[in-house]
Amino acid sequence: MGPQALGFLFLSAALHSFKSSYCLIAANNTACSPPQFQIIFFFFSLYLFAIAQAGHKPCLQAFGADQFDEQDPEECKDKSSFFNWWNFSISSGIIVALFVLNYIEDNLSWGLGFGIPCIIMCLALIIFLLGTMTYRFRIQSNGRNPFVRIGQVFLNAARNWRTNPEAISKKEEAQGILLYQGSQQFKFLDKALLAPDGSGENFSTTEIEEAKAVLRLVPIWTTCLGYVIVFPQVPTLFTNQGVTMDRSITPSLQIPAASLQSSMSIAVVLFIPIYDQILVPIARAITRKPSGITMLQRIGTGGFLSFLSMVIAGFVERERLKTAVEYGLVDMPKEIVPMSGGWLLPQYLILGIADVFTIVGLQEFFYDQVPNELKSIGLALFLSIFGIGSFLSSFLISMVEKATSGPGRDSWFSDNFNRAHLDYFYWLLAALSAASFAAYLYSAKSYIYNRRNRL
Repeated sequence: MGPQALGFLFLSAALHSFKSSYCLIAANNTACSPPQFQIIFFFFSLYLFAIAQAGHKPCLQAFGADQFDEQDPEECKDKSSFFNWWNFSISSGIIVALFVLNYIEDNLSWGLGFGIPCIIMCLALIIFLLGTMTYRFRIQSNGRNPFVRIGQVFLNAARNWRTNPEAISKKEEAQGILLYQGSQQFKFLDKALLAPDGSGENFSTTEIEEAKAVLRLVPIWTTCLGYVIVFPQVPTLFTNQGVTMDRSITPSLQIPAASLQSSMSIAVVLFIPIYDQILVPIARAITRKPSGITMLQRIGTGGFLSFLSMVIAGFVERERLKTAVEYGLVDMPKEIVPMSGGWLLPQYLILGIADVFTIVGLQEFFYDQVPNELKSIGLALFLSIFGIGSFLSSFLISMVEKATSGPGRDSWFSDNFNRAHLDYFYWLLAALSAASFAAYLYSAKSYIYNRRNRL
């Protein structure tokens, strides 16, 4: 569906270019609006591409990770590296898009800008299909739908909520179940071992442990929302900061404010090889763990870096506001504040490094810790953190705007950025990140990793 969506985008842009040329000639260089059908077709293409990405992103990454044998120690190490290099490739593509495709779209043609990705996507699909005979596929161990199975575990446990714990213990003894560490959490789900009202519908310990595995993800998923609330600020507030600052490299060369975002992707591309080839082997020698550090330790490291980035962003913005006051630019929002845009690089770079820890760690965590039949759903859960985090960020901004604006006073997000207070907002985000990080540490400390041979 992705190639079709990009193809439709190419057609919508190509039709617009043809129509615009006709309008300019016919109307003596007076531009005219595109027809309604063309606008509908363009937005249909965008929504089609979004739907394609919803199916493509979690499934393709899960399929790639499935190619590694979990019973082979060497392949387990390689699987951890797979998530690193997956994100390395994505960030490399983002850098190319920011510099090459943006230039083509601005200076040559939007149709060409959409056409090139369409051709590349078609070639990638052909290459992917050529390897069909060599791929590994998971064999479904249970005929029942995993969603239905896990849902029925919760339903059975709810029906048996009055069951005496002694009856559960007798059932476990009858099945010869040995206690292991994970079984001590969410003991109420063990009530699903018994058939409610003598219906004969009961579940095995393995099926109950699957439900527990999904439930254990909820606190981690929830506490990571504070981390992703920061990310919508990168293409919005960070960019708006850059617009007001001096981005000149030479008297005739100026970096576009939006291009400063590329420094985040560059940080990912530069740091992933360092992490994978240098830091992981060192950590592996110290901890004796194949991945060097645990997935939750990796996620937590990125969470702390995200907090640090917001603190630094607040101080940089405070300095920008002071500079605007010193040069008498407070009521001249269109004037460039004589402060180098390079001051923004630390917050971009630290967030890029945080990506290497947290985003890659979350991908591996949600893939590894769900039942075998729900790998792509696990990665969809990872992606849902960013979707809901974006909504929460928008809600937070609207609440802050409402609380800080009023008659005779400028809000924290005033149109005149020299009278706004992004520094306060960044520090508010830092406080929320700190609270979320503390909650995450509590959840991570009590988290019990799944044993792959049981799920």
